[in-house]
Amino acid sequence: MTDYYELRHTVGFEETNMVGNVYYVNYVRWQGRCREMFLLEKAPAVLEDIRGDLKLYTLRVECEYFAEITGFDELSIRMRLEELTQTQLQFTFDYVHLHPDGERLVARGRQRIACMRGPNNATAPARVPEALLEALKPYTVASVLNGKGA
Repeated sequence: MTDYYELRHTVGFEETNMVGNVYYVNYVRWQGRCREMFLLEKAPAVLEDIRGDLKLYTLRVECEYFAEITGFDELSIRMRLEELTQTQLQFTFDYVHLHPDGERLVARGRQRIACMRGPNNATAPARVPEALLEALKPYTVASVLNGKGA
């Protein structure tokens, strides 16, 4: 069993720039897609809660690039829970190029998410839903499980 949630992706030409490598904004888009698919596949109860009054606000996004990838490269986006507070989560995303010669880390990203509840004009911080915590257990960095996260 892996310790990360994985989204596989084949890079399309529409995701590249004029030079032929992946345009940087796509890495952030793939983070969002990975997070969404995790909720769909592993935490559908949280999606129902979002249809109610739960809001998952993205507070910060970052990505550090190590190597270029191009059209039709096979990519694995691997998400882990890196940090947890009562109302916030921080995820890491490893972008791994899947090549016949072996895997290569091409980028690493992070997202910080705040859980909020209430109407749009009066949202307030809320505890991370129990259903989300349960779904994330297999994909949590060991230091968070040992109580060393924030």
